[in-house]
Amino acid sequence: MNDAQTTVAELRRTVEAFVDQREWHRFHTPKNLAMSLAIEAAELMEHFQWLTPEQSRAVADQPEKLQQTAEEMADVFCYLLAMANELGVDLAAALEAKMAKNAAKYPVEQYRGRFGADDPNFGRDV
Repeated sequence: MNDAQTTVAELRRTVEAFVDQREWHRFHTPKNLAMSLAIEAAELMEHFQWLTPEQSRAVADQPEKLQQTAEEMADVFCYLLAMANELGVDLAAALEAKMAKNAAKYPVEQYRGRFGADDPNFGRDV
């Protein structure tokens, strides 16, 4: 599998098969999956805690650290896919809709090259 050749649907089926084989659906409530997703995201953040921006970018050039980071990213992605399966959310459609909202909220002409922290609406959902 790789990003260029694998669909989101295929990845969802992979996660679904894993969960089915272990009979874990009873544990995969939206609450439990959301909590697990947050925990795994925190574990991903640990790999970057206390690093400078330059050091965090340099992780890409450090095979062992990159592998550890990739495993945490995969954990986050697995829980996200499991949650999408559980709730019946079409992630591609949700992403497309959210990006359209973001594009309207943060017009290129106004936000190119800046993150907009001085905007009172920055970071708030539309």
